[in-house]
Amino acid sequence: MNENPEEKPKIVVDSDWKAQVEAEREEMRRREAAAQGGQSSSAASAGPQARRSEGAAGKEEQLPPASFALLVTSLATQAMVALGQIPDPFENKPVVRLPLARHHIDMLGVLEEKTKGNLAPDEQSLLTHALADLRMAYVAAKPK
Repeated sequence: MNENPEEKPKIVVDSDWKAQVEAEREEMRRREAAAQGGQSSSAASAGPQARRSEGAAGKEEQLPPASFALLVTSLATQAMVALGQIPDPFENKPVVRLPLARHHIDMLGVLEEKTKGNLAPDEQSLLTHALADLRMAYVAAKPK
């Protein structure tokens, strides 16, 4: 790409980002210290709580607690994206991928089969309705 092989690429170092990253780290340490000071040991052992995760920008994000409803909703949302009902996050437009949609719907079907008789009524209702809605959407999206 360089027409002159003896010419070396110029490297530009932006040192301002280093100061920004260090300031963000210091802010994160300060918040963690404040949070640990106010958190009791009984609250820490009370069961699943929202988790913290460091995002791509190095900032903390709150993650919802793991739950059956979140699992079902996650799989259903992925199926809806694959059915083109929700814009694809990478392409910023609806993209229909029927084999992928079918896979996610089948995963929910396996979940329904394996948990039969072991779910609370609201969990069973969520799963049943999600599967019914997704199966109808799949049939509607399928080419005739």
